[in-house]
Parts: sequence; structure tokens; C-alpha cells
Amino acid sequence: MTGDHAIALRCAAERQRMVDRQLRARGIHSPALLAAMLEIPRELFVPETSRAQSYSDEPAPIGHGQTISQPYITALMTQCLELQGTETVLEVGCGSGYHAAVLGALAARVISTEIIPALAKQARGNLHAAGRDGNVTVLVADGSEGCAEFAPYDAISVAAAAPLIPEHLLEQLKDPGRLVIPVGDLEEQDLMVVVKSGGAIHSRAAGGVRFVPLRGGHGWR
Repeated sequence: MTGDHAIALRCAAERQRMVDRQLRARGIHSPALLAAMLEIPRELFVPETSRAQSYSDEPAPIGHGQTISQPYITALMTQCLELQGTETVLEVGCGSGYHAAVLGALAARVISTEIIPALAKQARGNLHAAGRDGNVTVLVADGSEGCAEFAPYDAISVAAAAPLIPEHLLEQLKDPGRLVIPVGDLEEQDLMVVVKSGGAIHSRAAGGVRFVPLRGGHGWR
């Protein structure tokens, strides 16, 4: 057995444990989501210096003061969007590209914005290495403004904490549509699930979270 093959087998076993112990055991029940997170090689989205944390139940640093969310939070946010496979999704805060890869496995198209150019470049490379760039477009942009070029969106996922829900994102959300975003102060937030339906906006909290701050014109200054 070659070294690369042994590593691949070990990572596959770690992914299985992640799905069983971190996701399914905590109420992540979507078969398509569980299958995607079992298949996508998360280690390709974590810098080599943090690779030992690829399947840990915690965030991991990816450089530039940013993190890749713990697997459960990625799964929870995705499950809250209730994707059926036909949607166009906007992601705000691409980071290393892992969440974009998961979204891309469940939706028709993903537009992912990243305000840090070096991270956007890193994400494109990671997605390509994982074979997940076919329906995911990574743009360098202020995601707090949304992305009007491809709007409206069936679903929007925001991977950074906002003081308030940016109006631009609500405007670019289809009716019906779903938005998931952490809202609160710089220390703690509620993961808000916002549903637009029949011209009305409804929201609920899906749990407490801690995210890096949303940067840009409608984030933290």
C-alpha cells in the first residue's frame, strides 16, 4: 500500500466518523447532505499546517484571520436551506471553499463571494483539486452587498457574523427563498433562518454560534 493510498483510506475513515458522530448524532438528517459530506475530501480545504484538524469537531484556521467552520455548523447551515437540487445559491464568505463545495453538491449553481483576494484564489484551487468547481463560481467581492449580477437567489448562506441582516441580501432573495446568517455582536450570535414567502419575511433562531465578523459596507467596520 502506498503512502498516498494509506492517507486516503485514513481520511475516508475520519469522514465516516465525522458524519456518524458529529452530524447524524446531532440531528443532521438530510440523506443528500450526509452523502455529500461523506464524499467531499475536507482535508483539501484545510492548509497543510492545520491538516490534522481536518475532521475535528471545531473550527480550523485557514489564514488571513479567517477559519473554516466546524463540520456540524457547515451541515446545520446547509440543512436549514432545504436545498432540492435546482437552486441558485449565493454564498457570502467563501473562505477556503469547503462550504461552497457542499452547497454545490446539493444545488444547481453556487455563486460564492470572498472579500479577501488571496482566499478567493485559494478557494478556487481547492475546489478544482477536489473536483468541485463545475457549478461553483468564486468572485472577489463585498458579499455584504450581495451579488446583483446573478440575483435573485433561491437561497443565501452567509458565513460571517453580521450586526443586522443586510437589506441587500433580502432584496436579492427570491420569493419564496431562504437565507441563513449569523446575527449578533462580535462575540456571540444567533444563527438566523430567514424565510421569504408571499411577500412576508419570517425568521427563527437555529442556535447559538460564533463566527468571524462580516466585512464590507454592510458588515462590521
